[in-house]
Amino acid sequence: MNPSKDIFRSDSKRIVTGLDIGTSKIGVVIGEITQDNTVNILGVGTSPSKGLRQGVVINLDLAVESITKAIHEARLTAGVDVKEVVVGIAGDHIRSVNSRGVVGVSRSGQEITQHDVDKVIDAAKAIALPIDREVLHILPQEFIVDNQGGIKNPIGISGVRLEAEIHIVTGAVTSAQNIVRSVKKAGLKVAGLVLEPLASSSAVLEQSEKDLGVVLIDMGGGTTDVALFYGGAIRYTAVIGLGGQIVTNDVALGLRTPVDQAEIIKQKYGYATSSVTTKEDSFIVPGIGGREAREVKVKDLTSIIQPRMEEIFGLAAKEIKRSDYGDLLSAGIVLTGGGSLLRGTAQLAEEVFGLPATIGIPQGFGGLTEAASSPIFSTGVGLVFFGAGLGEEEVRKFGTEEEGLFSRIYQWMKKFADDFM
Repeated sequence: MNPSKDIFRSDSKRIVTGLDIGTSKIGVVIGEITQDNTVNILGVGTSPSKGLRQGVVINLDLAVESITKAIHEARLTAGVDVKEVVVGIAGDHIRSVNSRGVVGVSRSGQEITQHDVDKVIDAAKAIALPIDREVLHILPQEFIVDNQGGIKNPIGISGVRLEAEIHIVTGAVTSAQNIVRSVKKAGLKVAGLVLEPLASSSAVLEQSEKDLGVVLIDMGGGTTDVALFYGGAIRYTAVIGLGGQIVTNDVALGLRTPVDQAEIIKQKYGYATSSVTTKEDSFIVPGIGGREAREVKVKDLTSIIQPRMEEIFGLAAKEIKRSDYGDLLSAGIVLTGGGSLLRGTAQLAEEVFGLPATIGIPQGFGGLTEAASSPIFSTGVGLVFFGAGLGEEEVRKFGTEEEGLFSRIYQWMKKFADDFM
């Protein structure tokens, strides 16, 4: 069977591109998947994000322009063409729920087959959804055979009753469709949609962390995404409608300076907590509208930033509490995304959550390791990893037409489920 020209090169090495459509930036990561299944990053590209708010497209033309610029930059770095992308989806329209299904084994007392597994997952995902929402991911957590739980792969086990616990992620149909339209209008095909914190987790979390219990907090410009893992499976996801942009807006208001200047000041002089600042330091805020430049102490800047960061972490802590797994997080908190680069973020997280916290950096790849080894590219690298898990047949199952795209999302997740099992 001949490989797809859109994703495979003539030397049988696959090219997979991750497209992270964020509120503050568009990130693109181009990876090469070698025959021994290793990932080499060939190119990265970024562009200021326009036409989006909290992960949702509000101006199609501006969104297309931003996507095109980021893709062009990554193409130049990689020296390869890009025609198909794996796209990250986020935004406060994302919802998730845990569900359970129960079925009788087809032949009572006989070995459980793939048919039985498919039936029980179908039963578990049979939940009532509003007409404006669609299932994005079906993620198995565990199977139970005749009241024996903790089973990852029930196939071959004898039993009468089979249960499945799954995590269902849903999104607003129109929001997902507008993302797909933006990508298509930029001249690209959509291979699949992946929840962004799920993608990030594949790039920054170790399996041992997922087994012990860990929370990934992906801090973007418009939203902060939360994904909780325990026992090797995802247990809870949530999206908080606050991110790095609102911190920047607070700085702009507090220092009476334009937002673009406030972002520069935040990145250069900002701290998330006063416990790590040097209180004697100061910096100059350029004057605007004929006003004179002013000297501002770093501690005063921190007093603007810290309350908002505490609010974001406080909302994340409430989500963790809702999950019923808050007391089982032996591996603590892992922070990633551009917002995690603010100095003192991990220290503040430890203060708020009462758990060890670290900054998650993408790992597990070769090539342009220095360029891609930043929390900014966690989602992009993770999207490449998801694409790398697709065999040729799975890639071909994803068309580029909007009609029927969401009915194929489950097939996109099949490889993820297989890895779990």
